[in-house]
This record gives sequence, C-alpha cells and structure tokens, in this order.
Amino acid sequence: MSLKIRLARGGAKKRPHYSIVVADSRYPRDGRFIEKLGTFDPMLPKDSAERVKFDAERAKDWLTKGAQPTDRVARFLDAAGLMKRATRNNPEKALPKKKAQERAAAAAAAAGEAAE
Repeated sequence: MSLKIRLARGGAKKRPHYSIVVADSRYPRDGRFIEKLGTFDPMLPKDSAERVKFDAERAKDWLTKGAQPTDRVARFLDAAGLMKRATRNNPEKALPKKKAQERAAAAAAAAGEAAE
C-alpha cells in the first residue's frame, strides 16, 4: 500500500480550504483517507499562523512509516523542520523549442549574409 500525505480540497467555489490527510495513493483526492493531520487555508495571508496547521508528531510518525508527501505538503513539512525538501530545477524548460531554434538560426544566417 503506497501512502501519500496530501491535500484534500474542501470549501466553496473560488474559496478553497484544504485538509492535510494521509491516504492510499489509489483513493480519490477528496474521498477516503486514513487520517486527517491538519488544515491549509490559502485565503489567509502568507504570514498568518492560521494558514497551515497540522500535527507535527503524527506527520513525523507517518513519514517514518513510509508515507510520501506531495510537493506542496513537502513545503509545509520543510518549513516545520520535519524533513528536507529537495529543490527542483529544470533548466531545459526555459530553452526555446525546436521551431524557435530554427527561426533563430535562420535569422542569424540572414544577419550574417547581410553583414557581408
């Protein structure tokens, strides 16, 4: 059974409120879960203490049992000092795609011919 510590969405339309839960990865996002660890309210200011609340001891216990946090929950756990989040970087994402590279090469060739 692969366990995830993830967010389950609640709240009204355009007024999200999330529960931090431990669930089997096969369960629906807002459906069945094993244990509720806390809450996340993205509508509150980032410096508010009420924005993210969770039981750190239970989260640590689930991490030792092998539960894998999602990216957003890993940020919360990193901020609480329970785990070290690996930084993510994809420098190739910023590179131009194939067509843009072809246009740039054609423009450079045209500029080279005009300079001669």
